[in-house]
Amino acid sequence: MLTAGEQSHLTLGFIFSIYNIDVTIADRVRKTPKTPAPAEDFGIPGAPINHSHPFYFGFLATSGGVVALTVLRSLAAASQIFILIIIALFLAIGLNPAVEVIRARGISRTRAVTIIFIGVVLFVGFFVWLVIPPVVSQGSQLIRHAPTLLEDLKQNSTIATLNDNYGIIDTLTKKLASVTSDGTLLISAFGGVVGVGKTVLSGTFSALTVLILTLYFLSSLPQIISMGLRLTPASRRDRIARLTDGILSRIGTYIGSQITVAFITAFYILILTAALGLPSPFALAMVVFILDLLPLIGHSIGIVLITVVALTQSPLTALLTFLGYALYIQIENYIITPRIMRRSLSVPGLVTIISALIGATLLGLVGALLAVPLAASALLILDEVVLPRAENS
Repeated sequence: MLTAGEQSHLTLGFIFSIYNIDVTIADRVRKTPKTPAPAEDFGIPGAPINHSHPFYFGFLATSGGVVALTVLRSLAAASQIFILIIIALFLAIGLNPAVEVIRARGISRTRAVTIIFIGVVLFVGFFVWLVIPPVVSQGSQLIRHAPTLLEDLKQNSTIATLNDNYGIIDTLTKKLASVTSDGTLLISAFGGVVGVGKTVLSGTFSALTVLILTLYFLSSLPQIISMGLRLTPASRRDRIARLTDGILSRIGTYIGSQITVAFITAFYILILTAALGLPSPFALAMVVFILDLLPLIGHSIGIVLITVVALTQSPLTALLTFLGYALYIQIENYIITPRIMRRSLSVPGLVTIISALIGATLLGLVGALLAVPLAASALLILDEVVLPRAENS
């Protein structure tokens, strides 16, 4: 008989022997190599592609051309959206100095942007309320009196001779009678009822889009600038930030200068139309104020509009209005605008005119809007970067 101690020792020894056997078996299982699966035979690799082969070059060139054409067509399809974005960003940069002036009084940027945006909305609403009714009434009056005005033109001997030889007045009278006989002049001018609807919807959508984008750009302009500066090298970041501030300041100064010139023009038109007895002189001045903000084409539209309104009074009034407006355009183009631009932007008058012409030719209205501030920015970079390097080389 075994004692209790001997039995416990025997039991422990039996357990340890079983554990050692399991560990030995597990180690042998782990050390047993697995039989690799047979590799699939995919054949012998061929020779590498000859990059100098004409087919390879032609394939790459064709693929690059297809990609470039697709990108260009995509950009062209979205060109209208890009134009709205550029206009909104341009307006946001122009309104930013006004926001900074309000912020200097201890008001947060969010509240300052809200104040400026509410002011812009109120101005647009006031403009629509003040201008639209006179435009509609004067347009209707002009259409009603157009046949009488055309007949009055025949009283002039020169115009009567031209009408006898070429039938200009008679042709205009017949055409006007044909399009106004059923009251469809406005609808036919825009290509029918569908055309009028498309024009109104497109204009409304574009205006709302520009207003909303301007609000977003204006509220987040510092963050956008900071994000752009983070992409520049740290060693040059401070200088690039100073140049960026200078460029934005010049763009804002340009917009302020344009508003100043437009205000002078509107004040002159207010005096001219009131002196000649034209209806709604204040509304006409407001219209010219908006049109004068458009480079190159603004005055062309304005002089035609004011002259047409003056035709509702008499041909002599229209002639005097046209001459008075044309004289002011020359004074503004060659005296007022170059002086204001030269003082505020340090841009020579010749550069102002040439840059506006080139911008309008390349990108139309958007190019004309951006041409002068971009020229001022280019002169800033030329003075601060290019010329110092040339002097030190």
